[in-house]
Amino acid sequence: MVDPLPQSVLFCCDHNSCRSPMAEGLMKKFYGRGAYVQSAGVRSEMEIDGFAVAVCQELGVELSRHRVRSFDDMEQWGDDLSQFDLVVALSPASLRRAQELTRYFHIDVEYWPILDPTGIGETREDKMAAYRQARDQIIQRMVAKWGEPVEDGD
Repeated sequence: MVDPLPQSVLFCCDHNSCRSPMAEGLMKKFYGRGAYVQSAGVRSEMEIDGFAVAVCQELGVELSRHRVRSFDDMEQWGDDLSQFDLVVALSPASLRRAQELTRYFHIDVEYWPILDPTGIGETREDKMAAYRQARDQIIQRMVAKWGEPVEDGD
């Protein structure tokens, strides 16, 4: 039994440079405008990861224009966590931060333990394989939660 699509989802991870942008892009591709989707990280000192861009491009998901942001950046820019129905944490650090930030809101927080592919592999192909594994774990979680992707994401 799959859950109905939430109205708004925030994916989060450590740096918002790899796993959470992949999840944001994949959700938009698979489920279209059915939900408002954003991503954030515990920290935002990095740029979008080139391997994450590459493995998502294989599925027609564009990440190269993604701008990294943290929970603190969201707050500074006036983005309110209470606007989200669901926060999906993809790393232990982001789960702790999400739980801390949402303790006064009625927001569901879920933990999807997704492989951190950064630093795995010696060759380019080994690195790509690790990033594909993380991407595919995200896809499996989405399909299990919300069902098969909607055709063309619309």
